[in-house]
Amino acid sequence: MSTPSSDPLAALGSLPGVPDAVDSVRKAVDRVYGHRVMRRRSNEVTAEAALRGARGSAALAGADWNLEEVRRRTDFSGDPEARTVGAALRLTAEAGQLLSIWRQSPLRVLARLHLVAAGGAAPDDAVGRPRFAGEPVEEPLIEAPLPDADEVAGRLDGLAGLVLAGSEAPALVTASIVHGELLALRPFSSHNGLVARTAERIVLIGSGLDPKSVCPAEVGHAEQGRAAYIKAFEGYLSGTPEGMAAWITHCGRAVELGVRESTAVCEALQRGAA
Repeated sequence: MSTPSSDPLAALGSLPGVPDAVDSVRKAVDRVYGHRVMRRRSNEVTAEAALRGARGSAALAGADWNLEEVRRRTDFSGDPEARTVGAALRLTAEAGQLLSIWRQSPLRVLARLHLVAAGGAAPDDAVGRPRFAGEPVEEPLIEAPLPDADEVAGRLDGLAGLVLAGSEAPALVTASIVHGELLALRPFSSHNGLVARTAERIVLIGSGLDPKSVCPAEVGHAEQGRAAYIKAFEGYLSGTPEGMAAWITHCGRAVELGVRESTAVCEALQRGAA
């Protein structure tokens, strides 16, 4: 993650292809926010985006349920897939409540997200804290080498420092780096992918790019597929300019697909009101 710039996130924003991705995302977000339904029924769009975002994040974690099944189900305490979907739903509901804390203490928010995701499913002493040396990690999607506990602690502090210092970087860049770094570290004993994607959502909301949380990037990540997600993440892990740019543009495309999903929701609400 290190670059020669005093603002490393801003430096990443100038990588080839990234400015175009940032511009494309900005235009897409502006379009959905300009939809006439958003003036009167934005709360409904937000609620639907949360549901669809949770479904998408859970799908990447191995619980690829039909949207209507997610909508219908009330008990998520059964098999592992149900617990994964329940964790994703809880995280999406929690994200909007943590914005002010994120700006002051990102690590506290990450601990809270893991606590919410675990929901009693993990051993109590492993919940809400970075893993200790030798502790196993359950992450069904990411098979990259696991950093040791000391490296995790140092890089988490570095990530928090970047967030607290602020940056001139576009929201897409910051959100992508937060997401990618948490996937790379897998700092908790479980639910790291769900937590990483929720942190991305928090950055996009808190930055002002998507203040009403109607652009669920999780939908786009799932729509592009697990193979594409892993390939783009490998670019992040490489640390090369090309790899980092590929990851950021992949995340940008995910936001655009999330916008498309919410635009369809707006259109459906408009037809129903007509």
